[in-house]
Amino acid sequence: MRIAIVSVSDKGKELALKLKDKLDDDSTIIRTDLYHKNVKKYLKIAFFEYDAIIAIMASGILIRSIAPYLHSKTTDPAVVNIDDNGNFAISTLSGHLGGANKLSNKIAELIGATPVITTSTDVNKKLGIDVLANDLYLSIDDTSEILFFNKAILEGREITFTVNSEKNFDYLFEYLNNTRFEINVSILQSSSVNADEIHVSLDGHEMVLKEKRIVVGIGCRRGKECERIHEGFVKSIGELNIHISRVNMLASAEIKKDEKGILELSDQLGIPVNFVELERLSLFESPDIQKSEFVKSKFGIYGVCEPSALIMAGFDSKLIYKKTSYDGVTIAIAISK
Repeated sequence: MRIAIVSVSDKGKELALKLKDKLDDDSTIIRTDLYHKNVKKYLKIAFFEYDAIIAIMASGILIRSIAPYLHSKTTDPAVVNIDDNGNFAISTLSGHLGGANKLSNKIAELIGATPVITTSTDVNKKLGIDVLANDLYLSIDDTSEILFFNKAILEGREITFTVNSEKNFDYLFEYLNNTRFEINVSILQSSSVNADEIHVSLDGHEMVLKEKRIVVGIGCRRGKECERIHEGFVKSIGELNIHISRVNMLASAEIKKDEKGILELSDQLGIPVNFVELERLSLFESPDIQKSEFVKSKFGIYGVCEPSALIMAGFDSKLIYKKTSYDGVTIAIAISK
């Protein structure tokens, strides 16, 4: 998640600096940028260039400033409103699909604030269909149906999930068994459903949840043992609550194609590994990757795990876990659009 923190007062700026320091230590936060004063200008920039906005200001200023840009729950960024004293973290916009509810809870924990969540499913302890999709890294083919299904869930009605009969859906079953929210669902199996899809239906209403491609990029020191690489892999997907069966691919640079530890990990997990050509890595550009001058001086590329993951996740993919080091192993995770 790329976050813009916009503040107005000097007190708000102090809180913004404190919050940025904490968020920068979080591997799931890809980038955090600070903007101070000139609120209308900076909120407009942030609205279109970031995944989330943390606005430290009065709610009236925030709402009037972003109102002209509101478009859709599927495209608007997450917006969290915080008061100057850091008493409350209010999920203001895109609570589910944008992730504002989760971000509000994260911020509240970091600064000792009270999270304020107002979405109906959350306050009634029901599992929204859009929350499930977000948590399991699934896209929704028809977002106009979200309202119908969430209303049905609130009413306790049973909705049907139809999945491919030959595909392992342990990640779905474990999620439904472990969630603290309620949902009344029956699961049917059919060979006619694509293996990477979950079909949701009730009373003639349908939507398709499709798995996004998840790629774990790996870099490591020469000769790093499989066990050590595995530890970094498990910790990173664990921070994102990604079930191992949801990882589609491992990726690294072609200079690692004979790295025993990576090859063994691929065999052990049953997840294919792809090694990206140095030329593709050298030409790849993204404002979100961390550039290493040391790696550049040795191999002619600025990094391994982040660009490898982004390239193999496909066009318009994004990082959901920035380059993080685990004792000689670096891990990054990218997801397709």
